[in-house]
Amino acid sequence: IVCNAICITYPSSSPFLTLHAVRQWSNVPFFTVPLARAHGKSFAHRSELRQAKRIVVKLGSAVVTRGDECGLALGRLASIVEQVVLINRNGREMMIVTSGAVAFGKQRLRHEILLSQSVRQALHSGQNQLKDMSLPVLEARACAAAGQSGLMALYEAMFTQYSTCTAQILVTNLDFHDDQKRRNLNSTLHELLRMNIVPIINTNDAVVPPPEPNSDLQGVISIKDNDSLAARLAVEMRADLLIALSDVEGLYDSPPGSDDAKLLDTFYPGDQHSITYGTKSRVGIGGMEAKVKAALWALQGGTSVVIANGTHPKVTGHVITDIVEGKKVGTFFSEVKPAGPTVEQQTEMARSAGRTLASLEPEQRSDIICILADLLTERKDEILSANKNDMEHAVSTGRLSPAMLKRLSLSSSKLNSLSIGLRQIAVSSQDSVGRVLRRTRVANKLELEQITVPIGVLLVIFESRPDCLPQVSALAIASGNALLLKGGKEAANTNRILHELAQEALSIHGVKDAIQLVSTREEVEDLCRLEKMIDLIIPRGSSQLVRDIQRAAKSIPVLGHSEGICHVYVDHEASVDKAIKIIRDSKCDYPAACNAMETLLVHRDLLRTPLFDQIIDMLRTEHVKVHAGPKFASYLTFSPSEVKSLRTEYGDLECCIEVVDSMQEAVDHIHKYGSSHTDVIVTENEDTAEQFLQQLDSACVFWNASSRFADGYRFGLGAEVGISTARIHARGPVGLEGLLTTKWVLRGEGQTAADFSEQGSMTYLHENLPVAQVLPGHRTTS
Repeated sequence: IVCNAICITYPSSSPFLTLHAVRQWSNVPFFTVPLARAHGKSFAHRSELRQAKRIVVKLGSAVVTRGDECGLALGRLASIVEQVVLINRNGREMMIVTSGAVAFGKQRLRHEILLSQSVRQALHSGQNQLKDMSLPVLEARACAAAGQSGLMALYEAMFTQYSTCTAQILVTNLDFHDDQKRRNLNSTLHELLRMNIVPIINTNDAVVPPPEPNSDLQGVISIKDNDSLAARLAVEMRADLLIALSDVEGLYDSPPGSDDAKLLDTFYPGDQHSITYGTKSRVGIGGMEAKVKAALWALQGGTSVVIANGTHPKVTGHVITDIVEGKKVGTFFSEVKPAGPTVEQQTEMARSAGRTLASLEPEQRSDIICILADLLTERKDEILSANKNDMEHAVSTGRLSPAMLKRLSLSSSKLNSLSIGLRQIAVSSQDSVGRVLRRTRVANKLELEQITVPIGVLLVIFESRPDCLPQVSALAIASGNALLLKGGKEAANTNRILHELAQEALSIHGVKDAIQLVSTREEVEDLCRLEKMIDLIIPRGSSQLVRDIQRAAKSIPVLGHSEGICHVYVDHEASVDKAIKIIRDSKCDYPAACNAMETLLVHRDLLRTPLFDQIIDMLRTEHVKVHAGPKFASYLTFSPSEVKSLRTEYGDLECCIEVVDSMQEAVDHIHKYGSSHTDVIVTENEDTAEQFLQQLDSACVFWNASSRFADGYRFGLGAEVGISTARIHARGPVGLEGLLTTKWVLRGEGQTAADFSEQGSMTYLHENLPVAQVLPGHRTTS
């Protein structure tokens, strides 16, 4: 076995045959190949990993081998190979440092020994019945020698499926300590990468001596295992990123599996003192301590590092691509420590302060909201100045649509309206947390209460709507919930000052941290993965944002609606004046709002009538672009552009007009194409209206009123965190009540379930009690 040998394998479709060669590159200078990125400094943030051009993927023994440690995890390896090929085809240089030769060889040698023993026993006894056979302890270097060729053949077969070439390189510690061999290795790897070949590197375990303790030279890491090999190789090759896959999620602040263990999203060189290391992996000679040491060495050398789980069946298929895309996977090693707390720390701070907030007296929570309402008007110049900066930047970049710019803009009148709405919330907060909903005497001296309590930690994600921040802050305060806010960067200045005002109001009762504004580079998808820390997500923004969050938040409930496809149905018995007024307001008052009309349904009998003509004239005057539904288009000789879909949220001065034959057909149309948000009937026939209101399954259903009334402030809720089209918990405009849940409180005097069995002495009463009745020693807010 030659330590400096390479084995280049081409797919079967290549005109070249498999080539084995030994190349000496003694006359090639070290580090001669220019890179796309100047090396020497690692990436500071995860989001920058998308810029990585040269990547080393280290596959630990636990990733490569099966659970029985004999043989390879073929399905897992196939998935990893597919990801490496995908990233390579996107223009990145990929190298693999792999374990597995020992496990593969162990499987092979065991099979040979069993076969040999069975043959000898059969010859010796002359019988087919074999005695129990015991296997000798297999020496690791012999296993490596037997397994290397099979391991490489497997990689070759897998990469060949994607027409990707691979090359095998075996190294030992001496290859890095000998300058000549280092130059040879470096030049070989650069030549392979230049030809878009994926090098597969492993320690030559067949000849490598056992590691010597404390043998590291100053500034040099010894090749004791594949962790140190990957780190050394990444630095030597000036790789941008090292991905180390193991059988743990990443680095924990205490041994994984212990009660208080927390996964570290980011690890900084100065944090070693806070880490307690556990046992090693089930296979391999390294452990987490070795991984951290290797990672820090690579980081110091200018290579970013992520340690992640490569064995979890739910993430293995995309773990490498997720890391390269900058998603929050595993532990990211960074030399740049942020000035503020991490989002995990912010969530913990909010939860702790939120519990104190929930324990305050209702009057105290009301005081906080009133102070915030005062601050909105007292500091309006400061708020509007920050908003002006955001608006100017948004206009100069040209990235926001007119509708989004309108949402971003604040004014004195908006701030005054916000202040009024907050005072409404302050009043309603007097009777929120701790309200008794039900009281039952279960048995003698055993009484049960159902009371309202906060949900916990809310995550509100909003875009281009800074006025959302004080609204949801007030609702969170009133309901005793902790709040995590993630606003769009287009409103960064406005959000910052509004959050400062919210915390200023909270500080009067020592709960400043109950509301946190996420200002780090957290991706929305990463926030949606904090299922152990966040109890409810509320998106405020475009339908695309809501859909993305609903898709990403697989383990956290999402309160909201993905679309606001609102309908106005004009019945044949509608009032002309009411119809014109309602349609104009529903479409033109605020076209970007989720409660704006998107489809106008018109009874067939109204076609070619003065009412219909007036509707069309009004829409033309208001510059509303009309799209014709299929039935409406069939009535016209020259129709407007036919609608592409009847399930469209325009969010602008556009709408669809469609014709229906009856109220029932209107209801059926809305059920088929609507979004269960808000729908309106305009008619003077009370029976028709009541049937519409009863049959239609939408969160808000109106009779002779604009769809724009679907709003928490207009409903008298003070404000809303959003409008929900869900079927459970909360529906329609979600105000204070929608941010509360319940808990059951049982007060007894030593009763047990056994007391109520057939042999017991007690019986159930289950008597309903008035909620206004106060239990001894218990204060109720009812």
